[in-house]
Amino acid sequence: MIREKRFWLYAGAALVAGLLLRLWFIAHLAVIQGDSLVYGTIARNWLQTGVYGFGHQTTAAGLTIVRPTLIRLPGYPIFLAICFRLFGMENYRAVLYVQAAADLLTCWQAAALAGRLFGKRALLPVLWLAALCPFTANYVAAPLTETLVLTTIALAFYAFARWQDAGLGLNTWLWVVAFTLAYSLLLRPDQGLLAAAILPAMLWRSLATRKPSRSPFAAALPIIAAALCVILTLIPWTVRNWSTFHVFQPLAPRYANDPGEPPPLGFARWYRSWAFEFASTDEVYWNYNGDQIQLTALPPRAFDLGSPAASADLRDRTAALLADYNATTTVTPAIDARFAALAAERFHAHPVLCYLGLPIARLLDMVLRPRIEMMPIPDEWWRWTQHPAQTAFSAAYALLNLACVALGCAGFYLWRRRSRLPSPSHSPAYPELILAMAASLLLRCALLLTLDNAEPRYTLEFFPILFIWAGALFASNRQSGPSVAPQRR
Repeated sequence: MIREKRFWLYAGAALVAGLLLRLWFIAHLAVIQGDSLVYGTIARNWLQTGVYGFGHQTTAAGLTIVRPTLIRLPGYPIFLAICFRLFGMENYRAVLYVQAAADLLTCWQAAALAGRLFGKRALLPVLWLAALCPFTANYVAAPLTETLVLTTIALAFYAFARWQDAGLGLNTWLWVVAFTLAYSLLLRPDQGLLAAAILPAMLWRSLATRKPSRSPFAAALPIIAAALCVILTLIPWTVRNWSTFHVFQPLAPRYANDPGEPPPLGFARWYRSWAFEFASTDEVYWNYNGDQIQLTALPPRAFDLGSPAASADLRDRTAALLADYNATTTVTPAIDARFAALAAERFHAHPVLCYLGLPIARLLDMVLRPRIEMMPIPDEWWRWTQHPAQTAFSAAYALLNLACVALGCAGFYLWRRRSRLPSPSHSPAYPELILAMAASLLLRCALLLTLDNAEPRYTLEFFPILFIWAGALFASNRQSGPSVAPQRR
C-alpha cells in the first residue's frame, strides 16, 4: 500500500511538472502563424459556411465566398473545429491547452507501455523523461498537427500491446488500434507509415500464435478488418475531392497545391541539388512563390560545377534568375523551367552528392539539429561572435537532443541483447510490437530521404518510441518484459 501511494505521488509529480513546462511554453513561446493559420482558416470557414477551403470575402449582398481546397487533410481542422465550437471561434489559446492535455496523455501512454514491455520499474523513469522533454512540449504551443500525431503514435502502440494481452482477435483494443491509425492518417499523409508498420506486425503475431485447428484466414480476419477501417476512413475525403475537383486524391498532394496550380517541380529539384540545412528551408524554400530570395542566402555549393569558370558562370545565371523572380515573387512556368535547367546541371556535375550525400545530410540535420525552430533564435545558431548566449543554449539543446536519441537507441540495443539470451526469463513478451516500432522509424527515415526540405519537426515522431525504448535501461536484469505472459489463443 505504501509503495502504491509512493508510486502515484511520483507519477503525479511528473505530470504536474510536465504540465507546468507546457504552460510555460504556451505563455512565453506560443507560435500562431503560417500553417497554424492555414488550418485555422479552413476550420473557421468549414464551421461558418460549410465549405472546406480558404478565403473569407463578403460580397455586397452579404454572401461569403470561400474557395475549396484539398491541400490539407481534414484530421486537424476537425480538431480545431471542435475546439472553436466549444471554446469560441479562433480561440487558439484554448486549443493549446487542449494540446497540453493530449501531450501529457502521450507521456502516460509511453510510460504505461514501457511498464508492460520492461517491467514496472521502467514506468516512472519513462514518465519523467517524456514529461520533461522540451522538444515535444514546445510544439504544444503551436496549433499544428505534431502534438496529436505523437498522441496517436503512443496510443496505437499501447493499444497493440493491450490487444495482444486481451487474447488477439476481435476485441475492443483492435478497434482502438484501427481508429487511432485512421485518425493519425487523417492528420498527416505520412502517418500511413504507422499503419504499414503496425498492421503487418499484428498479422504476424496473430498467425504465429494461432491454434492448429484455426485456419490462417480466421487468424488474419481481425487484422484485415482493422486495415479496412483505416482505408474506409479516407473514402469520404476521396469522394469529396472527386466531386469538387474531379481528381482522385485520397491524401494531400506532396507540394500542397490545389488542382490547377502547377507544383514547383523545377525549383524543388534545384533546391534539392544543394540544400540540406534548416536555415536554407527558412530563408529560401519557404520564400518561393510569395517572398524574395536573396542570392546571399545560398551557400557556395549551390554554384559548384567542378571548375572555377563553370561555377562562376552558374553563379551569374543563378543571380539573374533570382533577380527575375524577385521582380514579381510569382512563379511562372518559364521561371520554374529555368530552375529545372540549373538543377539538371548540378545533378549532372555531382550525381553522388545530389542523389545520396545531400539526402543523408538532410536526414541527419532533421535528427540531430538543435530543436530551436520554435524559439527566437537565429537559424544560423552556430555563429558564436554574433550571439554567444544563443549559441551556447543551442549547443546545449543539441546535446540534450542527442542524449534522448542515445537513450532510446541504447534501450533498443539492450532489449535486443537480452532477447538473444537462452534463458526463458529473458524472452520478451512483445517482440512483434517492438520490431513494429523499429519498422516505423526505418520507414520514416526512408521517406525523409525523399524530401526536398529539412525540418526538424518531421522527426518529432521518433520521440514516443525513443521514450518507450529507454525504459529497457531501467528493467531488472532478469526481466525484459512483464512477469506474466500475455494470453494466447
